[in-house]
Amino acid sequence: MDTPDVRSCFYLYRAKSLIIITLFVFLAVSQSRAQGYAYFRKHLEFYDDKSIHYGFFFAMPVTRFAIKYSPAYVKNDPAVRLYSPNAPSFRVGILVNTFLTDRFDFRFTPAVSLYGREVKYEYPDGTEPRRETRESTWMEFPFLVKYKSERRKNSRMYLIAGATAAVETNVRKKQAQVSGRLNTKTSDLTVDYGVGFEQFLEFTKISPELRFSHGLVNLFSPDTGTSAANNAGIQRLTTHTVTLYINFE
Repeated sequence: MDTPDVRSCFYLYRAKSLIIITLFVFLAVSQSRAQGYAYFRKHLEFYDDKSIHYGFFFAMPVTRFAIKYSPAYVKNDPAVRLYSPNAPSFRVGILVNTFLTDRFDFRFTPAVSLYGREVKYEYPDGTEPRRETRESTWMEFPFLVKYKSERRKNSRMYLIAGATAAVETNVRKKQAQVSGRLNTKTSDLTVDYGVGFEQFLEFTKISPELRFSHGLVNLFSPDTGTSAANNAGIQRLTTHTVTLYINFE
């Protein structure tokens, strides 16, 4: 009869133990990896395959005049302070977005804006401050280029820049001249730039956007009537606007 080899028995059990431990470690690592790659649903997966998208937006501008003073402000104007305060406004429009490349789009966003910009005069003798208000409705035509980042799951960042041509629609020039109130031109051109965030939902895409606009045209329109005497301290008026957009596509 053969003599049993006790050491061989221990080797056999150790080999089985190593196999079991290896399998256990492998299953544990696989489980952790499976939990790390959680499933997510990608909304509007083929959104960028279409060349043109349409939408609409609501916007909340905060606007004012940027004032350049004339020499008469120091010499002849009795006001101790002349400035244009920020004024909240409203804007609504439509959106047309055209695909150019994987990184660039062209965007056209015609809109109607309601503004109430004003110039305020403060006097040193305690006199009630005088306000010259220009309430107006503008048709605006922005032409913009959009630079977008790579899409991450259901979100994407973008930068936007361009120019906007604008025309005032409810012109009351004659009334302004007769009453001596602030008289401005009825067309404007601005430089625009901003940043936005796109969030893809199940059936639509919503994009909050913050945009800055700086006017290039001098909107101040002096005349020889009462308006010229009341606004002698002004040489140049340009627009400055910060706008929060909520875009839907």
